[in-house]
Amino acid sequence: MKKALVGAAIVAAVVVAAVLLLSKDKKSGPKFRKEKVTKGSVVATVTATGTLSAVTTVKVGSQVSGIIARLHADFNSEVRRGQLLAELDPTPFQATVEQRRADLERARVELRNAELVLARAKKLLEAQLQAQSEYDTAKANRDGAAASVAQSSASLKQAETNLAYTRILSPIDGVVVDRQYDIGQTVAASFQAPVLFTIAQDLTKMQVLTNIDEADIGRVKEGQEATFTVDAFAERTFTGRVSQIRLSPQTVQNVVTYPVLLDVSNPELRLRPGMTANVLVPVDRRDDVLRVPNAALRFKPDPADLEGGGKAKPDAAAPSGAARAEGAGNGTAGAPAGGRPGRGEGGRPGGGAGRGGAGRSGPSRSGEVYVELPTGKLRVVRAKTTLTDGNLTAVETDDLKEGDEVVLGLATARAGSGAGGGAPRGMGRM
Repeated sequence: MKKALVGAAIVAAVVVAAVLLLSKDKKSGPKFRKEKVTKGSVVATVTATGTLSAVTTVKVGSQVSGIIARLHADFNSEVRRGQLLAELDPTPFQATVEQRRADLERARVELRNAELVLARAKKLLEAQLQAQSEYDTAKANRDGAAASVAQSSASLKQAETNLAYTRILSPIDGVVVDRQYDIGQTVAASFQAPVLFTIAQDLTKMQVLTNIDEADIGRVKEGQEATFTVDAFAERTFTGRVSQIRLSPQTVQNVVTYPVLLDVSNPELRLRPGMTANVLVPVDRRDDVLRVPNAALRFKPDPADLEGGGKAKPDAAAPSGAARAEGAGNGTAGAPAGGRPGRGEGGRPGGGAGRGGAGRSGPSRSGEVYVELPTGKLRVVRAKTTLTDGNLTAVETDDLKEGDEVVLGLATARAGSGAGGGAPRGMGRM
């Protein structure tokens, strides 16, 4: 009897130990982070930064040198065409005008005297009381006096023009956005016209000048709509339209970019010249498609977590690192196999204003995602990737439907370093 009780106790202890061990193994098993497959639109965009400016900006300068005597406009002043903006001290220019008028009057007196001498010489020549040479000399003196009158008249006109230049007038209707001089400062216009004012013609119509990388410029077309944000109004998205793609490449740190101009409407005058615009130009779009997170395409599980204990067929292996980077990491789904890698957010160095887009389109490539089975194992699902916006990728497959959950990574401590390629066995790779 005692032996039976001892045996039963041993069996019970073994069963309890087995249950505890299984429970412990179950608790320590992999816990996956998952997200549902959605259906909707995927838009590939080209990203860049640019600078806002008025469509027409005129720099108003001075053609003569002098001292600023009066200012009639300041920063933010609204001005009309022909309006007086500033005045230089006119004293020296007025003195020059008076001197040129006196020179002209003297020349006219000399011309009248030369005409009288010529008239007398003509009468004497007709009466044969004077030689032909003397008549010719009188005529030459009269012609020289006439030329002196014309020269003095031109000098007077130039002096009057310089006097008029002391009044700086607005050439257009607009707003003064910059003023360089104050009253009492000397303007020196010896070699080039100094800029006194900068006037923006119409701030309700502005433009954004940005630079697009050579890898993306082929997908940008005139007439395309674009959106952008500015730091001053980060919560608001503004719209514009591509109006010009300039054929003047710029090379900075071996990166070739092309200037692109966007026309922007600014009826509320919120946008100001000089603001930095973060531009998004949509270049491709897919509507009503299955979308999976890019992290799901980058995830590579431990072979032991796969269905069948990791004994997957050779063709069930995850895509190569380059294919994964092109298919999901850098938003370059569909890049030709073996071709030049896409230059997305983390692509070509030296980015700046012309760095690459948030997504690319092209021929479909194969990718792989994983779904969790009721047994806790993972099943691989192959799909064709067509387009990505940098966060979501459009896929084509019969093995997924809207609402299915795909694995993004490990939710346990084992996922601590699962963000990069080449993770050790048993580590989730994002």
